Amino acid sequence: MGRRQRNRQRQQQRRERGGGGDGQGREQGWEGGYPEIVKENALFERYYRELRIVPEGEWEPFMAALREPLPATLRITGYKSHAKEILQCLKNKYFKELQDLVVDGQKIEVPQPLKWYPEELAWHTNLSRKILRKSPQLEKFHQFLVSETECGNISRQEAVSMIPPLLLNVNPHHKILDMCAAPGSKTAQLIEMLHADMNVPFPEGFVIANDVDNKRCYLLVHQAKRLNSPCIMVVNHDASSIPTLQIDNNGRKEVLFYDRILCDVPCSGDGTMRKNIDVWKKWTTQNSLQLHGLQLRIATRGVEQLAEGGRMVYSTCSLNPVENEAVIASLLEKSEGALELADVSSELPGLKWMPGITQWKVMLKDGQWFEAWKDVPSNRQTQIRPTMFPIKDEEKLKVMNLERCIRILPHHQNTGGFFVAVLIKKSPMPWNKRQSKLSQRTGDISESVAAAEDGSVEIIEEPPDAEDKESKETQHLLNAESEQSKKDGVCGPPPCKKMKLFGFKEDPFVFLSEDDPLFPPIQKFYALDPSFPKMNLLTRTQEGKKRQLYMVSKELRNVLLNNSERMKVINTGIKVWSRNSDGEQFGCAFRLAQEGIYTLYPFINARIINVCIEDVKVLLTQENPFLSKFSSETHKRVKDLGNKPDTLQCPIVLCGWHGKTSLRAFVPKNERLHYLRMMGVEVFKAKRKEENFESKTEEGDQDSTKHMEEEMDKEHNELAAKMEAEVDEEPIHELMESSVIEPENKMEDAQPSSENAENRDVADLSSVKA
Repeated sequence: MGRRQRNRQRQQQRRERGGGGDGQGREQGWEGGYPEIVKENALFERYYRELRIVPEGEWEPFMAALREPLPATLRITGYKSHAKEILQCLKNKYFKELQDLVVDGQKIEVPQPLKWYPEELAWHTNLSRKILRKSPQLEKFHQFLVSETECGNISRQEAVSMIPPLLLNVNPHHKILDMCAAPGSKTAQLIEMLHADMNVPFPEGFVIANDVDNKRCYLLVHQAKRLNSPCIMVVNHDASSIPTLQIDNNGRKEVLFYDRILCDVPCSGDGTMRKNIDVWKKWTTQNSLQLHGLQLRIATRGVEQLAEGGRMVYSTCSLNPVENEAVIASLLEKSEGALELADVSSELPGLKWMPGITQWKVMLKDGQWFEAWKDVPSNRQTQIRPTMFPIKDEEKLKVMNLERCIRILPHHQNTGGFFVAVLIKKSPMPWNKRQSKLSQRTGDISESVAAAEDGSVEIIEEPPDAEDKESKETQHLLNAESEQSKKDGVCGPPPCKKMKLFGFKEDPFVFLSEDDPLFPPIQKFYALDPSFPKMNLLTRTQEGKKRQLYMVSKELRNVLLNNSERMKVINTGIKVWSRNSDGEQFGCAFRLAQEGIYTLYPFINARIINVCIEDVKVLLTQENPFLSKFSSETHKRVKDLGNKPDTLQCPIVLCGWHGKTSLRAFVPKNERLHYLRMMGVEVFKAKRKEENFESKTEEGDQDSTKHMEEEMDKEHNELAAKMEAEVDEEPIHELMESSVIEPENKMEDAQPSSENAENRDVADLSSVKA
């Protein structure tokens, strides 16, 4: 019996178990095997009706919205110079094609901009994946979204998730901590805000993105890498005890305080019912009771590390006041006036929201209510804590201004549910003040600050003893080793005694020394500007041949060198050069990396050529095109790679390989499609042909494969010949830039293929400027 026949038998058995026959089985679920989740939860309705977070008369629309699917939303990456071109491409091309489109007798709803998001850079649509594949126009739009998302030009992100970064009011010089960052959509927004001015390759600020889950940290790295920033560092810590970092300020060690902190804490997630339908059957008040303590500890740790005058945004995707107002009220009470809730009612015009509430009750999962801590029996005091209840003192409550919190309800603007509070730090936290005075009085007395379960902070004093003396000597030796490592520019992982490591063991970060012989050939080959910050270059290997060179900003270099023993760094920096042994015969063993070309370009003064827009199309649509296919002007300039680039209207920098008889663009496929779209070239047909070719290959049809290859070659040639006819009368880019090439694949993939042996013999790293 074959596999397909066995599968058919299993499906038939599931139908029979599900109630017999196609009709009744399907009514119970998918083919009768899995019953559909009923979007009902009596306890949920009872709880929120009693708390009255929904305005009078709006309960039915509120519940109806929760049962509807969540519309998809997308955000255009705002810091890239061609964001406006992408926006125009969406509005004038793809959205226009959808205006009069009818699928299965239903008129397609055209995507609409989010009213409250600046510059029309965020849009929402009710199109589902199933509908997207039902017509050629919709499928083309879907492929555009997928391709641009992989390039980092578009992010598919829930609408309410975009709010916290906007309310942080980030400037390029801000030091930012994202405490619970994975999966990274909010982190990406923060990076965009740092790079608001694309003419500044190294903003003074940076983002440290943290997550407690080691595996999710790598998802975070993937998201951040799409934006190609030298100002992002991903670390792996428990946010409630994230270490205090130090920086070097003109030879003096100072504590690193952050100008902006995003505190998007783990929550019960009942605001996500529209996309996470499992929440309907799993929801209980117990989830909120269990998370409250952790949320308060994370928020407390956040405000401790916030600079005076700094801003912290606390947010959850929950509607529950136990996770929201209760945490904020407890934090404000403990701060003794050091914190203040900011009034942000006018910062996002067009956003509909409800003010925070000042009174609420606490309920157990069995439905039992408690209005105050004094009512809680002793056997329940492990589940319910005093900080979960509202403040009873009217004077204190008035000063807190809890109504300045923002609660977003799903039915008001067709979104998910969300909660946001913006805190301003006016002075040091009171326990930090007490700790500082105690330290001055006691001298050698060791101190430790411990957060109690209810969020209170105690200062524990312990007299020094012989063990302390021995540990101090050990610490002194460790510090000496650390200082030597810093001089050598080595930032290894923290020692095991200091921190228990989870997940993969990370390689060390090794900065190039002042006299490293690796750098002079690179500097000479690319005629790097004297202002190039070579001390910010690093590798991930301490011994052996260095294969990749990465770059960070000088501020992140400072953090790395002074805190390698305190934190576990998962990833930082942007790849700027890759080793290419074939280049050694020309005096430089490293070629440029496309990821880091926008960071490097301002410093490169050699090996750059200007090419016309038609030649860029040839580079992006053909592999290793012969030089004879380019214009005579480009052919001439390739032979003389010393030209200094002119000023470009919308610069696009590409990396390339100059061979004896050909010129190749090392640009990832999705980026190629992006640049071609920006030049008005239709790439959908070629992509479909390529997909068909891959499908035929999988089926093993050799004759068909050969025929398809010939068809693809023929189409590429026709496409190159007809490029000029497909371009708009006024092309988006009159000029383009390119600089030598690098794919996202491993370094070996970037080498010239064996079919181009004659090119490899005289291969030369070069920059192309269009």
